[in-house]
Amino acid sequence: MSAVNNTKFNSAVFLLTGIPGQEEVHLWISVPFCLMYVISIAGNSVILFIIKTYPSLHEPMYIFLSMLAVTDLGLSIATMLTTLGIFLFNVREISLNACFAQVFFIDLLQCTESSMLLLMAFDRFVAIRDPLRYASILTPQRITRMGLVFMLKGVALIFPLPFLLKRFQYCRTNVLSHSYCLHQEVMKMACSDITVNSIYGLSVALLTVGLDSLLIFLSYVMILKTVLSIASPMECLRALNTCVSHLCAVLLFYTPIIGLSVIHRFGKGPSPLLQILLGYIYLLVPPL
Repeated sequence: MSAVNNTKFNSAVFLLTGIPGQEEVHLWISVPFCLMYVISIAGNSVILFIIKTYPSLHEPMYIFLSMLAVTDLGLSIATMLTTLGIFLFNVREISLNACFAQVFFIDLLQCTESSMLLLMAFDRFVAIRDPLRYASILTPQRITRMGLVFMLKGVALIFPLPFLLKRFQYCRTNVLSHSYCLHQEVMKMACSDITVNSIYGLSVALLTVGLDSLLIFLSYVMILKTVLSIASPMECLRALNTCVSHLCAVLLFYTPIIGLSVIHRFGKGPSPLLQILLGYIYLLVPPL
């Protein structure tokens, strides 16, 4: 191997990328990005404040919403520094250890967000299927335990990823295609066999996003079945109306994340702009 390929990971950096070919207008592009981050952080903080302040909102649906808001806050903060650093100050370098830490937090928060969306689907199913027992089934203690179990599951699955990346040697010219670090992209920068990382990363994706999306789909099949059994059309519409915002959040989260994962793992010649656009959509739009 060449000396470049033998460069140890602790002496190299990755180079992040904003929008290729648009470097001269990065400062202008930073304006909508700044607005999105400000609205995401302020909006989710306000949601948490309102839910905490009003006792009437201390019920399952809003507790799950507050968990989702905390996750979205973390996701915004995890990508904000590197993204705005590129567009505002043209700071592209990121150390490998910082990159591995960002991989961990992004993947953990995405896994947690997927779990929160699943719990919210379960909440809607219970509320529509058995409204009289809703409060007794989803007690605050049970909700806390469910949230804790899903969080620990995410930590257990994501924790090995940075260490699997850290064992590799990396080349000096490591240009990433996003303004943040993604596991499936970083592992391709290694000058070693990445079979283990690829299999483990795919397994984690299937056990988290894949399984959660399947269970959400089954939940809505059961919800639809229950709603169709309601005699009154107005009651059907009222029941389905409580699911609209959740369905929109599910589509906004899963559509770009699945598309980006497919492009990184199986795509051979996708449009770089499409890849970059999906990357920003799946991390910035759901919290917004």
